[in-house]
Amino acid sequence: MLLPIRIYYEDTDCGGVVYYANYLRYFERGRSEFLRERRVSLTDFYEKGILFVVTKVEIEYLFPARYNDLLLLDTQLTDISGVTMTFKHSMKREGSEKELVRGTVVLASVGKDGRPIRMPEEMKRAVGGGNA
Repeated sequence: MLLPIRIYYEDTDCGGVVYYANYLRYFERGRSEFLRERRVSLTDFYEKGILFVVTKVEIEYLFPARYNDLLLLDTQLTDISGVTMTFKHSMKREGSEKELVRGTVVLASVGKDGRPIRMPEEMKRAVGGGNA
């Protein structure tokens, strides 16, 4: 799934490049849209007492993105099993094949008490069982 992200002045640091922590926000948008495309409502899961929390993040910053760039964020589900889902993210500048940033984010399913619970079958079905 590709999500276009325009870089605004507010996204940059004093050097004019995207502030490193903003990529976490972009990755979150990618996961949200990935799930929305599959008609997954995190609100519905929350109402059932199920939350999905980030337990691990790895990011590699390869090349800087700058103000007014149009980036394309590719978000893929690479694994879903037990209590976790793993997403792979990759960002490129529009019209370029050069990867600027890549990372993985692991989410765990937990109850409202914060304890891990098995990944809901409903989620597995909606996202294709993890066969990315």
